[in-house]
Amino acid sequence: MKIAYQGIPGSYSESCVKENYHGCETIACKTFDECFQLASNDNSIKAIIPEQNQLIGNINIEFLIFKYRLNIYSEHFFLINHNLLSLPGAKIEDIKTVYSHTAALSQSSSFIKKHNLIENVMADTAGSAQFVSLTKDKSKAAIASKLSAEIYDLNVLKFDIQDDKVNFTRFLIFQKDIVQPEFKENEKYITSFLFKLKSKPAALYQALSGMAVRSCDMTKLQSFPEKGTFSSYFFLCEVDGHIEEKKIAESLQDLELHCTEFQLLGVFKQDPFRKK
Repeated sequence: MKIAYQGIPGSYSESCVKENYHGCETIACKTFDECFQLASNDNSIKAIIPEQNQLIGNINIEFLIFKYRLNIYSEHFFLINHNLLSLPGAKIEDIKTVYSHTAALSQSSSFIKKHNLIENVMADTAGSAQFVSLTKDKSKAAIASKLSAEIYDLNVLKFDIQDDKVNFTRFLIFQKDIVQPEFKENEKYITSFLFKLKSKPAALYQALSGMAVRSCDMTKLQSFPEKGTFSSYFFLCEVDGHIEEKKIAESLQDLELHCTEFQLLGVFKQDPFRKK
């Protein structure tokens, strides 16, 4: 299996891949768009994309989901643990300056203030680790993943320095081929879809009323404007269940009556994280 991710080796996206797909070949990409392009052009390549973080919210990839319309293969909730990485031999009192992505810096602000460190914002966490490894300066450190420490020959000076110890990012795996798991009564699933409503009063209320009547549990509903306008919107929606379940299938049939466009994005098993 090949999976493309945004960033350089050692990123949290690559860390998520290696935790869930042992032996998988990873492909580093400069942008999320490049990840989608690779998966769109080659059905042997999947793309892993961070969709939402527990602390900072949505990652804003909706337009790329809409642009490429790839099948969602799976979801993974990955625990983000920030670590202080230093050159071998450095001690905490040696560190004066810390480098990382703005999100990692803000999520580790208490630790940074406690040790009076000077913050430097960089494009990503793994890139910060790579930068520190090349400086050969023991006064500099990076906030990044444990995988970054292994790749760039750095020491983990302090583990789990983030302010909030529970910080998960939801990653989605996209691919070109359309597949869905066989429905089993003892399994939990997510059905994900995209739709655009007809222009009429109370369209969203009417479109979703079928789900309410059938007691479907909606886990996500997000709107975003159609490109070039503020008057036409698309919606990304996820419901708890498999499309082969009667209540899900009938609800989606009702919804389509109120849409000018509808597309199923994927049916996939729920990550065990949802059961916690």
